[in-house]
Parts: sequence; structure tokens; C-alpha cells
Amino acid sequence: MSVTTPKGPQLAVLSATAVDEAPSAAQILQPAGWPMPKGYANGMAAEGRIVVTGGVIGWDAEECLADGFVAQVHQALSNIAAILAEAGAQPEHLVRLTWYVVDMDEYLANLKELGQVYRTIFGAHYPAMALVQVVRLVEKAARVEIEATAVVPR
Repeated sequence: MSVTTPKGPQLAVLSATAVDEAPSAAQILQPAGWPMPKGYANGMAAEGRIVVTGGVIGWDAEECLADGFVAQVHQALSNIAAILAEAGAQPEHLVRLTWYVVDMDEYLANLKELGQVYRTIFGAHYPAMALVQVVRLVEKAARVEIEATAVVPR
């Protein structure tokens, strides 16, 4: 029998609880030697109760969309925080966000403001994220839709 050594990057597991007040049990997966991503994690691992949202857009309780891309992101993230709270989840329990935008250039042109909005709502916790440009969203005036996955430790 032969034993082989796996090729590829070695994996470092960083505890996300190092700076959190309440333990989230989430671990940031950062392969050794890879540069640290800015504003997201390459991967996350967690055990517990899974909480997922549908696609959340930037409208309020009266279904009025916020005016402008950054304002819609702010409202969508606030809506996600409210949904998480219903399940007893906190921002540090987020393990994944998937963003759907109708204009990638609009997203890229607003990175600084988006970072400020994100940190205002979720703090400095950055889960794994994906960003996808789509032709349009169900609500024609919506500029962004975000899905979230959180894992609440048992």
C-alpha cells in the first residue's frame, strides 16, 4: 500500500470567535499562503441550527423600495438582520451571503459606501460571499437581492 501526500494549499482554520463577544462556533477557512480576502471569507465551517433567508430586497414593511443602490443594500441587509433575529441569530452567525445585482459596475463604483453600510449592520464579521450579476430581479425597480445563511450554535 502506498501513502500519498495531498497536493495543493494547506488549510488554516481561524476561529471567528477570537474577536466576537458571544461564541459563534463559526470558523473561517483560510488556506495557508493565500492572501487574506477583503470584505469576505474564502470559506466558513460551523455546527448548529441552520437559518436561511429567501432572496431579500431593499424594501420596507410597506414594500416600498429604497431610492438608489446603496440605500437598497442598506435596507436589504437590515431586513436580513431582522429575519436572523427572529431565529435568535446574530450577524456573527452568518456563514454565507449571495448577492444578486443588476449592474456590476454600480456595485464596484460604490464599494466604500457599501463597506460602511455593511459594517454598520453586521460589524466586522465577513462570511463567505458570492456576487452575481443578473439581467433583472422579480421586482423591476430592485437593484440588489441578497440571500443569507447562518448557523446558530446549539
